[in-house]
Amino acid sequence: MTSTQVDPTPPPPAASPRWRSWLLDGLSEQSARHPGPHGTPPAEHKGQSWWRVMCLTGVDYFSTLGYQPGIAALAAGLLSPFATLVLIALTLLGALPVYRRVAKESPQGEGSIAMLERLLPWWAGKLLVLVLLGFAATDFVITMTLSAADASAHVVENPFAPAALHGANLWITLVLLAALGAVFLKGFREAIGIAVALVGVYLVLNVVVLATSAWQVLSHPVAIGNWWSAMTAQHSSPLAIVGVALLVFPKLALGMSGFETGVAVMPQIQGDASDDPVKPAGRIRDTRRLLTTAALIMSGFLLLSSLATTILIPQKEFAPGGAANGRALAYLAHEHLGEAFGTVYDISTIAILWFAGASAMAGLLNLVPRYLPRYGMAPEWTRAVRPLVLIFLAIAFGITIVFDASVDGQSGAYATGVLVLMLSASFASTVAARHRGHRAAAIGFGAITLVFGYTLVTNVIERPDGLKIALLFILGILLTSFASRVHRAFELRAADVVFDETAERLIEEAQAAGPLRVIANEPDERDAADYREKEYSQREETHIPDRGPVLFLEVLVEDSSDFTAELHVHGVEAYGTRILRVQGAGVPNTIAAVLMRLRERTGEVPHIYFNWTEGHPLSHLLRFLVFGDGEVAPVTREVLRRAEPDLRRRPRVHVG
Repeated sequence: MTSTQVDPTPPPPAASPRWRSWLLDGLSEQSARHPGPHGTPPAEHKGQSWWRVMCLTGVDYFSTLGYQPGIAALAAGLLSPFATLVLIALTLLGALPVYRRVAKESPQGEGSIAMLERLLPWWAGKLLVLVLLGFAATDFVITMTLSAADASAHVVENPFAPAALHGANLWITLVLLAALGAVFLKGFREAIGIAVALVGVYLVLNVVVLATSAWQVLSHPVAIGNWWSAMTAQHSSPLAIVGVALLVFPKLALGMSGFETGVAVMPQIQGDASDDPVKPAGRIRDTRRLLTTAALIMSGFLLLSSLATTILIPQKEFAPGGAANGRALAYLAHEHLGEAFGTVYDISTIAILWFAGASAMAGLLNLVPRYLPRYGMAPEWTRAVRPLVLIFLAIAFGITIVFDASVDGQSGAYATGVLVLMLSASFASTVAARHRGHRAAAIGFGAITLVFGYTLVTNVIERPDGLKIALLFILGILLTSFASRVHRAFELRAADVVFDETAERLIEEAQAAGPLRVIANEPDERDAADYREKEYSQREETHIPDRGPVLFLEVLVEDSSDFTAELHVHGVEAYGTRILRVQGAGVPNTIAAVLMRLRERTGEVPHIYFNWTEGHPLSHLLRFLVFGDGEVAPVTREVLRRAEPDLRRRPRVHVG
């Protein structure tokens, strides 16, 4: 058989249409380097001060003041301040310690999902990540839709709003979501400067509103007496008050949103110049400072706002259709500081609620490209920002239409997503502390895990719609992910192929005698008789020239659930036989990738020789998809066909 000389340089790709180039702009092959404000920045990026990055997190975390007091009053009634105290205790004694541990364990911004991924090997770990991504998608997407819906409520309820806007919450919400998508489609580069301005103005205005409310309460002590009398009339004993507060506080779980985002923005924090890239102590320290400061600020605002709104606003105004529904602090701003100041407060609230959606979108753009393409469970174009923006925007539009832009209707789904992520983070922290021998910390995190578990179960029982939406997200992610995995199963799936010195020498020796002839061998016995019998049978069945040297290629599959990997080919000489050994995620794909690399290295088309495998074709296909082996010969040929359309350049496959 004659050798076929090939040009090792692949033909230039065809020019892409302008719209395609724009849509895929910024496409990266490295999951941790994808564009977006929460992606890992280049090495030359200096990062930002922790307090500035806190504002980026704060557009999500602090913006909950726009609707949280109203939700608390609606859920707990006159007991809202006591339920809020329970929430604050869980924030400072539960969520904060957990996420300080998460920041230490995942300093590159992977979050608790990556911590749990490391606990389970093979497909179990991938399945767990997909489920958690479903809940994360619920959290972040509902953050966008709920925040935009609440922003539209502030627009409609403003007394200066045109009459045409009354009742147009749905359309206003869709416009705000479209504007949010437009920001990312144009190219979201630097959010921190905007976030600092929005958070600074918003918090100052809230201080003014709460200070005025405190003055109103202190000037009219009878208001406190009326509230206390009404509350004690409903709940006669202190134990009853505490018990009811403990029972209803899960409905206030929205007040803990933002912690997962706080960990996701870690790569944006500057840290110290001496930081180790693997364990950046300065970045970890500053992230913990960020989380602690944000939690303390938010806890103070939550308590004061709960007291002010419960004492000063009639309970009927919190009900759906009431003037304070979804906008309790805005109600106080208009009531006690005038319509002009109230309008300024509305504008500030609308802006930060809208930009809270930007933080959530950035969180999605951080998570999806980090996991799904690496698993082969999403096309490579999902590493680009703009296609994902369009997908998430379409989902947000659908959810907004289904819920008719209702804040109350979406709060259950939001709380479910938040609580599942916090439960996963507390469980991951428990396991991490136990593995490191920190028994006291493990017990503490275990107790927090139980509390979050109780909170989640209670929330799901009270508002099952949140779990239903999350399950829809999970089902959608599972179906599309596995469909993508099957579709992409016949790709080369190799990031790179590297030969060690012995492998290089064996290849050069074999190449000197003509085109490379490679025998695919299952690494079973690995003794002299095994190799002699394999070579003899292949020469007889596939007519390999008698005197031509051959290379044996053996593939070991350690984790078939992995999709891509860098292939390291090791050369071995044993029993007078030249052997190339490599570890990959799938036998056919690994063989095809090595053959393509041999072609590029030698400039000649290599030949690969197989035996047919006995068994049913369908069972072999399932084995290939799940275990990475099956009937190797035809799958290798199909992988090569898709990777190299030019027959003259395609490695030759022989089966005997």
